[in-house]
Amino acid sequence: MSARRILLVEDELPIRQMLVFNLGRAGFEVHEACDSASARRQVADLRPDLLLVDWMLPDSSGLELIRTLRREPANRGIPVIMLTARAEERDRVLGLDSGADDYITKPFSPRELLSRVQAVLRRSAPAVDEPLVAGELRLDPVSHRVYVRDREVGLGPTEYRLLKFLMENPDRVYSRMQVLDKVWGQNVYIEERTVDVHIRRLRQVLEDFAADHYVQTVRGAGYRFSVC
Repeated sequence: MSARRILLVEDELPIRQMLVFNLGRAGFEVHEACDSASARRQVADLRPDLLLVDWMLPDSSGLELIRTLRREPANRGIPVIMLTARAEERDRVLGLDSGADDYITKPFSPRELLSRVQAVLRRSAPAVDEPLVAGELRLDPVSHRVYVRDREVGLGPTEYRLLKFLMENPDRVYSRMQVLDKVWGQNVYIEERTVDVHIRRLRQVLEDFAADHYVQTVRGAGYRFSVC
């Protein structure tokens, strides 16, 4: 099996060298970019399995880079971890809203980074299973694609996993904590607010297909998927 390919977008050379060394030692194929323009070119050329993106870049912010990439359907399935020194909740939410799948604050240990990288790649790996069909929605785990009335829906990896979990458990209400445990895993520390961010992002994409009504909020209880 070929090594998983990571594109590291970081302008500080010492940090870049440290990350390249540790990721390479863990068996990843690591490519480097020091600004957004170079990152966009390499994404198109390399088709990486994962992006590590610093918040502060010399030509534009990491947030804007992620937003730009997410506008292109071919890039929506690439998982992204944001690297930043900003640790406040509003910054984490802003990073997730921009399209990141995870968020790690500096300084961090190589062990923590590797754990996050492996968890995100594991969560974004396609499952081999029968298609899930509900109303006008069809989710194909083999191709990792979602369709509404045979039109393909461009979902990011986290939104895909979230929708798959909800479709597998229709008409059942799940609290934020239950969704975190089922979709992100019990051993991953992520705030409950993260669920709201990704539910909102999922609905925004489905709204373009008039299918956002399938993902429902149950006030004071959580979320459910229902065709009713």
